Formats: sequence, structure tokens, C-alpha cells
Amino acid sequence: MRSDNSGGYSALRLIFALVFGLFVICVLRALILFPEPKSPEPCEVSADHQPITKEHGIIERFQEALKIKTVAWDIHSYDTQELIKMRHFIEKNYPTLHSSSLVKRTIIGNYSLVYEIKGSDPKLKPYMLCAHLDVVPVEQEKWTVDPFGGIIKNGYIYGRGAVDVKDALMGILEAVEFELSRGFKPKRPIILAFGHDEEVTGIDGAVQIANFLVSKKVELEFLLDEGTCILKNAFPGIPKEQVALISVAEKGYLTVEVSIEDKPRHSSTPPYEPNIVTLSKALAKFNSRAHKSMFGYGTENSFFESLAPHAQFPYKVLFGNLWLFGPLVSYMMSLSPMGNALVRTTSAVTVVKGGVKDNIISSEASALINHRIHPAQTIAEVVEYDRQLINDDKIKISIKQGSEPTPPSPHGDNIFGYASIKQSIQQVFPDAIVVSGLMIAGTDARHYTALSPNLYRFTPLYIPSEDIILFHGHDERISVENYVKAVNFYHHLILAADRSELPKPRVRDEM
Repeated sequence: MRSDNSGGYSALRLIFALVFGLFVICVLRALILFPEPKSPEPCEVSADHQPITKEHGIIERFQEALKIKTVAWDIHSYDTQELIKMRHFIEKNYPTLHSSSLVKRTIIGNYSLVYEIKGSDPKLKPYMLCAHLDVVPVEQEKWTVDPFGGIIKNGYIYGRGAVDVKDALMGILEAVEFELSRGFKPKRPIILAFGHDEEVTGIDGAVQIANFLVSKKVELEFLLDEGTCILKNAFPGIPKEQVALISVAEKGYLTVEVSIEDKPRHSSTPPYEPNIVTLSKALAKFNSRAHKSMFGYGTENSFFESLAPHAQFPYKVLFGNLWLFGPLVSYMMSLSPMGNALVRTTSAVTVVKGGVKDNIISSEASALINHRIHPAQTIAEVVEYDRQLINDDKIKISIKQGSEPTPPSPHGDNIFGYASIKQSIQQVFPDAIVVSGLMIAGTDARHYTALSPNLYRFTPLYIPSEDIILFHGHDERISVENYVKAVNFYHHLILAADRSELPKPRVRDEM
């Protein structure tokens, strides 16, 4: 007797038709909703806008700034004499900024600097450009050049602070001085804020600057601080080499101590599981993916949807249909350290203590775990997750230091601050794709949340992804060409932000 398989074939055909139909929908959706964008309008030289070039002395001043050893070692511990030297250097090299009747300077916390530049239109809110004066220490013997020599070698300017972040500090100063010396009188007020201890939490600098501005009831239109940069060949499926990331949120910071205590014992009669072993088993759970993925709850969707118009097949389909492929994209991101840091709260065991002698079983053992908190989570949620992950009442958890993540700021082509920054990037770096992103490290911007909801983090630095180690690393450097462009980025931004509103979209009459 022959069995009838027609029912099975019909089911297979139906499944195939559904899968094919879903595929067609995803492709059409990606093509229609995320078409390839038009090229940005080029920057045009005019009487109102002249580029800032090397002939204006910007390279020599940058080299001199890198020679000043404004090192910060720890909270409340920094080289005060060098910070004063830096202030005198700024006063000497930017005379118009310090003599203009439009500018008021205030020294905060003895070393931080705030410049308030008057605008002619009192109805317009000011915007604030931020950087910091301090740098991290160096291991001089591991550098191939003097880290405080400001040396140019093979087209690169070397020095501690070259990319973190005296490039931004000097770029802002150069752009402001250039415009003021040409008689520029801004319509929109400008504030410059330069903290002196960002590398050691910003408690004495940015926090006090924020308190000062809050006391004056300052409300900012937007703020731009150091942040993510222009990465080269960092994202698969994107044919353009350069992707500029404007960070619209910042991860939180949390260090917890996990500890265990018991009576000390002689090593000749050990218990079944000594304290150090118990703690080690708990620590082994804290790999970089210990916390769950928060993909879709932060800035991830806007990031990938910004990339989608520029992506090649099949990435365009993936990035343009996160409602379906979100879990797959999340998994792909988790495979690399950088991608993983964007989708979840990360965990890193950084310090372990235990044991005093080879024949004594220590009564105490402890470790520090550093978390960088995803914007969709809080410190309390992370600590509770840690507690459940350890699942051992003998191990105690305490918070050593922490700051909450900042919520995502409004972003898009209709948001004044974001759009002004994006336009300035495109005009100076015309080959770059500009997308919103997440700042995984800490900046002074987190201290300014009371001043504006529009906080952005971007450094006009073009860098291959493998050179990210230059931040706080050895042989820190920036190319001469890149520094010139960095100065001109801030120049463009000052001009772009000096308007009351964004220009209306151009509509072409086809009739």
C-alpha cells in the first residue's frame, strides 16, 4: 500500500513560501526605509569662512602644549605647578580670548578654566565646548620618543595628551582665537569648560564647574565633550573606510569588592575548600559576558539604523530589520571586545588579594570587579545581578566607587546640537559616515547632566581601530594632517552653531 505524502509536501511549500515572503519583505523594507543617502554639501571657502592652516602657527603651539606635564595621578593628586604653567601658556598664546570685551574668564578650583563668550541674541541658549587640561602618567622607558617632547616624526606629533585630549583643548582654543581675532561676534553665547582632573574622576574640576554654572542658572542648548572618534575599517559590510561616532550616551562606572572571611588555619590541615578557592570559583563567573545583553534597550537600534543606508548586502538587510535580526546582530557584536562593550554591562576582575604566607591559609580574601554599566541599567540592578550570579552568602559584596550611566540624549538630523556636530564632521571629513554611538569610557560630560539633556561626545580624531591602544598607551600620537582637521572641525562647529535654528530642508519643485 503506497502512503500519500501530498500533505507533507504542501506544508513544506507553505513554509518555503512564508520564509521567501519574509525575506522579500526584509529586503524591500531595507531598500525603501534605508536608501543610500546623498553626499553632504561641501565646505566652501568664503569671506565668512576661511580655513585655519599650518601657516597660522597651530602646529608649533600644539607641540609646546604637549611639553607641559599636566599629569594627574589620583583623586586630588595632580601636578599643580604644571597646571599653572599651562594656564600661563594659554594666556600668552591666545591674547584675543583674554582681552576681548566679549569674554569673561573664571578660574574654578584653582586650576580649571571657564570662558563665557557673550552672544548678541539674548533669546538663544549658549552651547559649551569641553576638554581637559590633565593627562595620565607615562612609562617613559617604553616610549620611543620623549613623551613630553612634542616631537614630530614621520608626519606624526608625539606626546602624552596628543589624542587624550590636548588635541581637542588646543583645537577649541585655536578656533575661538581665530574667529575672535577676525572680529567675530557670535549671536549665540559660547562657554568653554576645561577641567583639570578628568583623568582622576573630575571631582575637583568638572564637578565644580557644573556647580558654578548651575548657580548661575545656565541652561545649555547642547554640550560637546571629548568622546568617540572616526574609526577606520571597524564595521563589517560598510564599504566606506571612515565611520564617525557621536556618542549620545555614556556607560556608568562601578567597582565592587567581593570578599570572604574565616578563621586562619595551618596549611597542613586545610578545609575542603579554603577561602581563596571559594572566592576564585565566584570570580570565574565574571567573564566579559557575565551580564545579559541589553541590545535594543539603549542606543543600539539608532546606531545600526544609521549604518544601514551605507551597508552592503546582506548587512543592509540585517541592520535594517533589527525587529527580526536583533538577536543575531547582538550575538555578532558580542564576539569582539569592542562590540561586546556596546551591548551589555561588562565585567572585569582587576585586583585580587589573599594569602600572607605559603603555610598559612588566609582568613581573608578579596577582589575588585570593575563594571561599565549599560545605559539601560542602574548600579542597584548590577549589584543585585552580581549577588545572584555569585549565589553564595559567605561572599560579601560592597560598592567601592560608582557613577550611574547617562541616559541617551536626543539625536537626529532635526536636533540642533547633534545636527550641527554632524554637519561639521561631514564638511571637514567628507568621506566619513556619521552615526550615533555609545561612549564606553568616562568623560567630564557625565557631570554636566543638570545643564542640558543634549550631551554629546566626539573627538575629531581619525584612527584605525587597532590604534585605539594609543589612548593612555605608549607613543601616543596624532598625524599633522589630522590635527589641522581637528582645529577646523571646531572652527566649523562654532560657525554652524551660531544660528537660531536649523535650516529648513530644501524642497525641489519637479514641475
